[in-house]
Amino acid sequence: MNHKPVEGFSKLTKQGKIDWLVNEYLEGNQDYQNILNQYWNENADLQKLHDEFSENTISNFYMPYGIAPNFLINGKLFALPMAVEESSVVAAASKAAKFWIDKGGFKTTIINTEKLGHTHFIIDVESHKLQHFFNFNLKKKLFEATEAITANMRNRGGGILDIKLIDKTSEMPNYYQLKASFDTVDSMGANFINSCLEQFGKTLKQEIVISEDFTHEEKNSLQIVMNILSNFTPDCVVRAEVSCKIEDLKDDSGISNEEFARKFKQAVTIAEIEPFRATTHNKGIMNGVDAVVIATGNDFRATEACAHAYAAKDGRYSSLTHCTIDNGIFRFWIDLPISVGVVGGLTNLHPLVKFSLALLGKPSAQELMSILAVSGLAQNFGALRSLVTTGIQKGHMKMHLLNILNQMGATEEEKQHFVTYFKDKTVTHHEVINEFNRLREK
Repeated sequence: MNHKPVEGFSKLTKQGKIDWLVNEYLEGNQDYQNILNQYWNENADLQKLHDEFSENTISNFYMPYGIAPNFLINGKLFALPMAVEESSVVAAASKAAKFWIDKGGFKTTIINTEKLGHTHFIIDVESHKLQHFFNFNLKKKLFEATEAITANMRNRGGGILDIKLIDKTSEMPNYYQLKASFDTVDSMGANFINSCLEQFGKTLKQEIVISEDFTHEEKNSLQIVMNILSNFTPDCVVRAEVSCKIEDLKDDSGISNEEFARKFKQAVTIAEIEPFRATTHNKGIMNGVDAVVIATGNDFRATEACAHAYAAKDGRYSSLTHCTIDNGIFRFWIDLPISVGVVGGLTNLHPLVKFSLALLGKPSAQELMSILAVSGLAQNFGALRSLVTTGIQKGHMKMHLLNILNQMGATEEEKQHFVTYFKDKTVTHHEVINEFNRLREK
């Protein structure tokens, strides 16, 4: 198929965009128009709100919005909203929450809340000269130049915490950074941080140009490359943990409490030392984290990037969770770097995001950090518990069974037959097809 480029696509009406797509790529088949239409919200104002969240919107893409109840976190009981399409994520989180509810639940600690951003720049100058200029002139001017930007944030207890000059010339010729740390209180703070950084870039250029400390050649060598926040926030970290006596680790899989604890710790240790396992291990953690991040209107791509960078911070990709079984006590925890907000962005616009935050008791950003870390830890506990006992497929494939049956067009009566049929059997795609064909041939 030879398609033609389109000019001014963003300027077309919503219907104009759809008409062009259907005619250019889908052979004019109006069934595709109907697919898009059936996911539009009947409330025109609500649909318009969704249309304006992003660019070139032609429909909505639904994800299941589920609830994982019985999470006891720092003595308070929560039901967690989870937006996720993967089978068994909500079930595993719920099962883990129920397991720990009578063992003291989950405890969390906010380790730090600093967020980072950088002005990246090039200048051909001796490092000691630039450092002197920064210490005795520039740093003060950077704070002064951003006072108007930071006023509201400072009134809420946040703002710019510190600014440092970082010499990176050993890694790239003439490369330096202004590295700034921020406290953005209850907002994720991306726009605030980037606004401050862009002003840093302007002030840096202005101050060097008027300074008598630099030669004409040095001033001309200055290049402001970019001003941008970092999604790697190693100093914005929350810890979530569970612990109990090994004798209280009652598991219904048939193995002893001691063997369960030993095998569980071995599984975590393998993820700590083996990157191939750590990748899947951490992906499972982020199943739990991202589902709540999405439900609360935060940026799951930022949380993913940060978590995986943090997992590799010591030079080798490793587990985000850890486990000990010392002195008869089982302890399992996660240190999760995460930057989220409960004001700004979609939190004030998306009706389901508002619902999620209300369901969670309208948490502060730090409280939401704690909830997210707990969700990730619970998901990981559920996965490892299955892996070291019955195996992951038994539970996962039972959850996946309905997806297979829906693909095959099974009736509700047939679905009930399969639930009964696999009650004491392991679900496999091959066996589902065989039994489905046998049932239909009757």
